[in-house]
Amino acid sequence: MSNEQVRQQDVNNAAWNACDTFRGVMDATDYKDYILVMLFLKYLSDTWKAHVEEYRRRFRSDATRIRRRLERERFVLPEDAGFYDLYEKRNEANIGELINVALESIEEKNRTKLDGVFRNIDFNSEAKFGKTRDRNRRLKMLLEDFNKPELDLSPGRISEDVIGNTYIYLIERFASDAGKKAGEFYTPHKVSKLVARLCAPKPGARVCDPACGSGGLLIEAARQVGSKNFFLSGMEVNGGTWVLCRMNMFLHGMDSARIEWCNTLTSPALVEKDGLMKFDNIVANPPFSLDKWGIEEAEHDRFKRFWRGVPPKSKGDYAFITHMIEVAVEKKGRVAVVVPHGVLFRGAVEGRIRQKLVEENLLDAVIGLPGNLFPTTSIPVAILIFDRSRRAVY
Repeated sequence: MSNEQVRQQDVNNAAWNACDTFRGVMDATDYKDYILVMLFLKYLSDTWKAHVEEYRRRFRSDATRIRRRLERERFVLPEDAGFYDLYEKRNEANIGELINVALESIEEKNRTKLDGVFRNIDFNSEAKFGKTRDRNRRLKMLLEDFNKPELDLSPGRISEDVIGNTYIYLIERFASDAGKKAGEFYTPHKVSKLVARLCAPKPGARVCDPACGSGGLLIEAARQVGSKNFFLSGMEVNGGTWVLCRMNMFLHGMDSARIEWCNTLTSPALVEKDGLMKFDNIVANPPFSLDKWGIEEAEHDRFKRFWRGVPPKSKGDYAFITHMIEVAVEKKGRVAVVVPHGVLFRGAVEGRIRQKLVEENLLDAVIGLPGNLFPTTSIPVAILIFDRSRRAVY
């Protein structure tokens, strides 16, 4: 086993063990946010600390040159806002408040990239952490867990790939603990990898996931490209999950990814020149048979996405499928979407939409998958591939 693999295991295990602070106190769907934010803070702090030491060696005591270099860093860490500053204050009576202030300061200093990322996280929440004494004890333990040598995330010691893989590893473990709620933020890795390969993005591709969750499917699509020449974008309706996706992109070095917090079906934010942005590849594992998905707005959709028919109020599968096809580049775009089997045979308006898609010759493949692949459901699912380069056969 290589040193990189050993380090990956060590980092994974140390990060997962930090979750012991919360087990039995709150559900995995809640404590995942605090663990992943702390991992992100540790990554920022270790990177900053390493670069400060490097610039001090290089420029000796030239404070001006050191400051100028630091101001051009990918992320700027304000004074007293880093992980190690908080670790030194771990015994303070208001440690939860101090963590909140530090995160707010980091967000403010990096407004272009981190705007809103820490908005929904509260380390001083009595509802989540308990009364002051218990809250302080848990936060102290959390800071001590992340101060272990295995979680030294300094560049040069651990690669960015290891850190990104740990983030995904934690999300997978949280999903296994979260049960049905995992569907809000997680697609199993093997399914994501298969969908990305089937969609086959090429260098230069614009790739979108309109129901991106924590971003695992977008990461796999990016890896499938085989180079750094791509543009990633996504939309996510859940604010907490949107934060996870943003941090996932940063930890994988994909800072330019555009991830929007919005409702894809009723108010999509990926627009340009008053029209929907177009993409070469669209991948998604949208919520299965979503009830109350927005039929009222769809009937008057300003983008006219539902011209083939408006899906039923209680099942939003074809709403997502229709959106994905409409944002695929004409005569070129490719779509890969995970769906429940009902999409293949339900009648009424869904049957009419399905018939039109077949008549347009857009459907390239239907790939059946077995049941029990998802923590959210035991039903078998399918992957539909739509290809807009196929010629119509009217």
